Amino acid sequence: MEISFLAQPHLAAIGLVPAIAHQATALVPLLNLSTDAGQAPRLLRVTEVQRDSLQLHDGEHTHRARARPALLTRLQGEADAIAVGDWVLATHNDLGEWWVHERVPPQNQLARRLHDGRDKVQRVVIVSNVDTALLVMGLDHDFNLRRLERYLALVRMAGVQPLVVLTKADLCAQVEQRLQQARAVLPAGCHAVALNALGDEPLQKLSPWLLPASTLVLLGSSGAGKSTLTNALLGRVAQSTGPNRAGDSRGRHTTTTRTLHPLPGGACLIDTPGLRTLRLDGDAEALDAVYDDVQRLAAACRFRDCQHQAEPGCAVREGVAGERLRNYQKLQREARRDTLTALERKAQLSEWKVRSKAAKARDHAKRG
Repeated sequence: MEISFLAQPHLAAIGLVPAIAHQATALVPLLNLSTDAGQAPRLLRVTEVQRDSLQLHDGEHTHRARARPALLTRLQGEADAIAVGDWVLATHNDLGEWWVHERVPPQNQLARRLHDGRDKVQRVVIVSNVDTALLVMGLDHDFNLRRLERYLALVRMAGVQPLVVLTKADLCAQVEQRLQQARAVLPAGCHAVALNALGDEPLQKLSPWLLPASTLVLLGSSGAGKSTLTNALLGRVAQSTGPNRAGDSRGRHTTTTRTLHPLPGGACLIDTPGLRTLRLDGDAEALDAVYDDVQRLAAACRFRDCQHQAEPGCAVREGVAGERLRNYQKLQREARRDTLTALERKAQLSEWKVRSKAAKARDHAKRG
């Protein structure tokens, strides 16, 4: 029996697009599983990832499942993992158990990097198969343009369209001013909106992006209003919310897991916990591609290898705001460190030790 997932319209309600359907259909013969009615592998979407299980949605119902150890081992060896938003092929056995046999290669992934406390860098997948990233930032103490630039770099490096959502507009007296400040750091073609996350305003202002079969993810700090937005767009209370600290408006991580919610209009929304740290998943060249204003001006610098530090005739220093340029250079240093091999890291450490000893010797000589 030949399987075609395009012929299953209920999957469109949870974000299935033709490209994913064709990939999944092509994978089925490679699994060597029975395609008899009732035993054929089914295409489902991951809505939640727990420590030892997955929550899957078939367009009508949710199911708890486990992934085959061989699949998890293979993905781990590729610095990859199953994430919320992924599509998987799973079967249901006579014991009532759901088992995931394969993950359909995602169209995109949002991922970050973490250090394990030593020199090793770990890649952590946040979500997969996203069309739009809602970068949520409060118009209170949470407002931070440098952090916004980091989030913009994260999503653009993954090929995801950003939309900046400034919340708590009802509590801010400088809404228009801060909205213009946010728009000033956005690349061409990207948008920013300010709103009150309560009531009907989120649905009214975000409706152009809530298209059927589209997937959106909420990213931002704890307390920025992501869970409140989720509840407003769903039209019901699905995520718990809590008060922020009075001193700095920080939230308390009321959302602890990433969860995909089908919205009434046919779009899907993924709510995520606030990220404490955000190191970009990509190299220096990928970062250059999203800081297109820096690269465009760099072509006019007097020196081809200009580092935009103190060189004469630097067009970048003249055309880019100082704080934005420093943030770009900081992200570049992080990207280079995170992509060093073990040998390169060791050589860099040795070089730093030599420089430190030389500086101490010079200082000692000056003091006599």
